[in-house]
Amino acid sequence: AGSRKAGPEVIQNSKEVLSLLQEKNPAFKPVLAMIQVTIFMLLCCDDNLMQEINQNLAEETGLNITHICLPPDSSEAEIIDEILKINEDTRIHGLALQISENLFSNKVLNALKPEKDVDGVTDINLGKLVRGDAHECFVSPVAKAVIELLEKSVGVNLDGKKILVVGAHGSLEAALQCLFQRKGSMTMSSQWKTPQLQRKLHEADIVVLGSPKPEEIPLTWIQPGTTVLNCSHDFLSGKVGCGSPRIHFGGLIEEDDVSLLAAALRIQNMVSSGRRWLREQQHRRWRLHCLKLQPLSPVPSDIEISRGQTPKAVDVLAKEIGLLADEIEIYGKSKAKVRLSVLERLKNQADGKYVLVAGITPTPLGEGKSTVTIGLVQALTAHLNVNSFACLRQPSQGPTFGVKGGAAGGGYAQVIPMEEFNLHLTGDIHAITAANNLLAAAIDTRILHENTQTDKALYNRLVPLVNGVREFSEIQLARLKKLGVNKTDPSTLTEEEVSKFARLDINPSTITWQRVLDTNDRFLRKITIGQGNTEKGYSRQAQFDITVASEIMAVLALTDSLADMKARLGRMVVASDKSGQPVTADDLGVTGALTVLMKDAIKPNLMQTLEGTPVFVHAGPFANIAHGNSSVLADKIALKLVGEEGFVVTEAGFGADIGMEKFFNIKCRASGLVPNVVVLVATVRALKMHGGGPSVSAHIKFRYVKTELNGCCNLQKQIQIAQLFGVPVVVALNVFKTDTRAEVDLVCELAKRAGAFDAVPCYHWSVGGKGSVDLARAVREAASKRSRFQFLYDVQVRSIVDKIRTIAQAVYGAKDIELSPEAQAKIDRYTQQGFGNLPICMAKTHLSLSHQPDKKGVPRDFILPISDVRASIGAGFIYPLVGTMSTMPGLPTRPCFYDIDLDTKTEQVKGLF
Repeated sequence: AGSRKAGPEVIQNSKEVLSLLQEKNPAFKPVLAMIQVTIFMLLCCDDNLMQEINQNLAEETGLNITHICLPPDSSEAEIIDEILKINEDTRIHGLALQISENLFSNKVLNALKPEKDVDGVTDINLGKLVRGDAHECFVSPVAKAVIELLEKSVGVNLDGKKILVVGAHGSLEAALQCLFQRKGSMTMSSQWKTPQLQRKLHEADIVVLGSPKPEEIPLTWIQPGTTVLNCSHDFLSGKVGCGSPRIHFGGLIEEDDVSLLAAALRIQNMVSSGRRWLREQQHRRWRLHCLKLQPLSPVPSDIEISRGQTPKAVDVLAKEIGLLADEIEIYGKSKAKVRLSVLERLKNQADGKYVLVAGITPTPLGEGKSTVTIGLVQALTAHLNVNSFACLRQPSQGPTFGVKGGAAGGGYAQVIPMEEFNLHLTGDIHAITAANNLLAAAIDTRILHENTQTDKALYNRLVPLVNGVREFSEIQLARLKKLGVNKTDPSTLTEEEVSKFARLDINPSTITWQRVLDTNDRFLRKITIGQGNTEKGYSRQAQFDITVASEIMAVLALTDSLADMKARLGRMVVASDKSGQPVTADDLGVTGALTVLMKDAIKPNLMQTLEGTPVFVHAGPFANIAHGNSSVLADKIALKLVGEEGFVVTEAGFGADIGMEKFFNIKCRASGLVPNVVVLVATVRALKMHGGGPSVSAHIKFRYVKTELNGCCNLQKQIQIAQLFGVPVVVALNVFKTDTRAEVDLVCELAKRAGAFDAVPCYHWSVGGKGSVDLARAVREAASKRSRFQFLYDVQVRSIVDKIRTIAQAVYGAKDIELSPEAQAKIDRYTQQGFGNLPICMAKTHLSLSHQPDKKGVPRDFILPISDVRASIGAGFIYPLVGTMSTMPGLPTRPCFYDIDLDTKTEQVKGLF
């Protein structure tokens, strides 16, 4: 039989192709899913044989087959649901249907993703075949088998032959007709119950049977010498129909050969599907539909600009940048969470270039780092056609309703919709608030219960008898292991072991875990808790921090997986016990609950810029209180999505002395990522302030007229700080309409003299990405240079005090540091507890290189006071407080909320920024 020769050749070829693919992708193994409806399977006598053939061919080639068996009464909707699940399963690369003819509706067939339709039955694949794009689609394996058997095995020249296809229907009929016509054949189609059938059979040189021949049709109707091929099986399943009789007369007959060769060709289609899928996983330039801008002059308010642009549907944006449908969770129309599974799918993808946007010491109004970040990615993607991603922090509602206002960028370089960006987003900060305060409640509750119960009563409540059985929970078993008690039966613990297990013995004076709120509320900076009668006299002084200063926020920003986040949450130290040992969230038994509250917050939030380019908004630790950088996970996912030639631009809060230093020494240590370029944002306004100009504050209209930019010393110092880490610096001068050409030229010249790779004026605020094209080109050129990145200090070798001193002297320019007795005591305790090898996260004012906000320019010969030191063990850093640094901001006399309102008719937010 012809297929006995052709089939093995096809399989061998497929095997070789797959082997070549697996050389570069060792873990790759295509999977073919076959949906079966069981009643159809039971009626087919050759089912077991064909299933075995399919399995053997797949194993020989090196791919897998998975069978999904549906019950006999499955409806059309149930079959479609199963198809849709397989469509979105990235582990499956091909899908074939083995269902009865009456279930083949257009809805069912076209539910298949064309790229997984290895039997070529969807309208899209058939349409491409008819149009002549066979190389871009899947062609019916049965139809291809018929052609190959005739041409290669039988040796028939199809040009000019009269072909009759009898009893075929749907996609098989269409595919056969198309392929025969391409070969120059004259094709006819007919059903068995047609008056002209006998005449057509007499005229045909070749007859293809598409369904079983009825008994009433005599074999004598087929002329001797006619080539007959039998495809009378369900063409999708590859099974020969039981009622198909063997035909014996003088012509050449091919029967089961069609099914066998079709099975081999289906495997070939499977390998092609896998190859296409692999190709799609590789870097490619996005086919991104960018949104057009029509800038107005004068520039309207940020919220007016945001409302004037209609964002793309977020699922459309996700598809454009290479995310799969099952990798996003949509929130409304314009934002979505991205699942971490994308990292596993793209783990072999090369990373793009990594760019950090930092700044000089800012005025209280900020100098536009977020705006520069957005303008830069708009320029790269919308104007230079380079894949790029912005990664920003989520703003706290404290500053939004307090002094600063929104943080979505500004002018024609912002994230949209800006009100959604600034208000709640997808609830991540609320999740952190809930988790943080659950842990705070657990601490004080545990102290209360330990103070009021015996060891036995405490133990019986911690490990209760349920339905006559007493069992340790998983986290309690972990605590026993930590205590060195290797027992799993609660009834076997000794009195001493019961006491060790049940009593944490927290020393209230050592509690460092505070309650949090995402509101600027100065009156919560010091509070007294436990004054109710039910607390039995247990009260203590405590405080509230702002939510974004919570260690849980820092954990979210630095984690790289759900498992890592759970481990970090468990390691968080909340206090010391009375013997001086650390007490953790694991000891309190709350780690699992914290992880549950944070399970959605760990997924980065996808949004877009005004020009339709992608943005990740994720995590928002304050830069002067915490480490001031968006999440490691957002950066890692973005670096995979942009591909090797793309760019990820992320922002560090406040000046380079704070946000950038923490980005390098803390975030880069945690992520293992190496930055390529630093973009240092400066403004003429801030430089004039540093040169002795009047102070800048919110709600004061001002215009500097001084043209001597003595304050450029601050810019030069910040460039030098970046050079400590070996990263090239591009200065982005954020130009205001009040700046003169002479001022702009002077700043750029002085920046280059100070060692900047380049210095570029930027106009994105007034015109969008077009105004930052020069900056984008400078960043591309700087990123092409070899990075010589290095950390400022070795965490393992240096002590906590040495590391604090190194930052103070090398970065801030201090003469030395001065530790308060409380700070020294905390350092001694953390060192004794084994935490001396962690990096340092300085909590310092952002308004000066020193600890005094009014000291502008480059202060010298000052002593940096360290008033307190805290330990964020879960996040992985030591946290010194410089001077009188507050972890709960306050509201000004006239907060931003005076201008914020809601139009109750349109539900539009007014006055946000």
